[in-house]
Amino acid sequence: MNPEFEHELRAALRADQVSTAPGDLARHAIDQGPVTDYREPAAVVWAETVADVQAVVRGAAAHAVPVVARGAGTGVSGGAHATEGCLVLNLERMNRILELNAADEIARVEPGVVNADLNAAAAAHGLMYAPDPASFKISTIGGNVATNAGGLRCAKYGVTRDAVLALDVVLADGSLIHTGHRTFKGVAGYDLTGLFVGSEGTLGIVVGATVRLRYLPADVRTLAVFFPDVQGAAAGVLVLGAARVQPCILELLDGPSLAELDFRNASTLSDRGGALLLIQFDGLAADREVVIARDALTNLGGNVSEEDPAEAGYLVELRRNNRGMDVDTENRVGEDVAVPRSQLVRYITALEDMAARHGVGVRVIAHAGDGNLHPTFWVPGMDTGSIAALNRALDESIETALALGGTITGEHGIGQYKLRWLPLEQREDVLELQRRIKDLFDPQGILNPGKALTARTSRS
Repeated sequence: MNPEFEHELRAALRADQVSTAPGDLARHAIDQGPVTDYREPAAVVWAETVADVQAVVRGAAAHAVPVVARGAGTGVSGGAHATEGCLVLNLERMNRILELNAADEIARVEPGVVNADLNAAAAAHGLMYAPDPASFKISTIGGNVATNAGGLRCAKYGVTRDAVLALDVVLADGSLIHTGHRTFKGVAGYDLTGLFVGSEGTLGIVVGATVRLRYLPADVRTLAVFFPDVQGAAAGVLVLGAARVQPCILELLDGPSLAELDFRNASTLSDRGGALLLIQFDGLAADREVVIARDALTNLGGNVSEEDPAEAGYLVELRRNNRGMDVDTENRVGEDVAVPRSQLVRYITALEDMAARHGVGVRVIAHAGDGNLHPTFWVPGMDTGSIAALNRALDESIETALALGGTITGEHGIGQYKLRWLPLEQREDVLELQRRIKDLFDPQGILNPGKALTARTSRS
């Protein structure tokens, strides 16, 4: 690391806030995403205040040192992987809930607040923070904002962007700005808050967020609906839409996914059918929606059972434990794509076909309510031919999703891993416009370089 910069850091921060110890560097080298270019950071810094973040970023700008901001490291697209010569800025210690205003239904939080902890604090006031990624027990609000995280309740309440009202952001020169408002509505100026959400730390470092809270539901009802095959379960999503009911959770698991959960958890889901729609309704009309959904799905051939609260909690927890994009190993790779809901049956059928043609296994789970699928391809061995087949199936799954009007990432972000596919979805003129935005916010290119956006091949 630059000795002068390291000296400045150690002068500005306590000794326990700066480390170049090999163990710390190794622990902060990667998140849970696939590794395409392993690098260890030059140093790790634990910020505890906004002033800490500003001091670190100012110094990094002065010495042209890249900065990779990091929370709990639960991302699965390599958005928090270290890059050559970088400093990893860990924000986990900035974990205070600054305000929880039940009357206004908002909370102000630091980026290191864990999603589950915010929900626990809100629950004491009869409220909840709706976005709930599967990693909500350990993932931080800052990380959720960085990737525009989704979750099981997206079907009704939307993703992180739909819950973020305002942000405090440290820019690449160390200055601090505030965007947005405390009100649910507000259209003054450009939507800079929306721009920062999902930008993966490439435009600025989020050091505070004002988020909207929702009422805890008065009633929650859960249906487990088993079908003979996954196509029937996928068709059930459209049937529910036609019936005009609004689940808060609408999850799909195919037969291989049920078998995998059974293997890991000694459950018996596979004995009940070949695919599962896990459906939850909340609110005062939940009992009525259950009746409508039961009739509609029974007519489609589903085996419908209403689960008691204990069994419902167990099923939801099983689904959360299968995060949807398995942490990749050499012989297994998961994806995060989204297609229009009308294309769910067609896409799932295409996934099964391509897996058969390439000689690989596939299992599919989905946030079916918003068309966000997590197919996982796998091969039993590690030989070169099997791995090549795995990658061919993966590439085809991306291309097919795009051909059906979908996107290469529904909730996990581009990070480092998905950069190769971004030009398939976005034209060069659109990519160049985003690069110009990046240049405006980060002219030196020090904020999380090599993530979220493909580099220019040449400058015009």
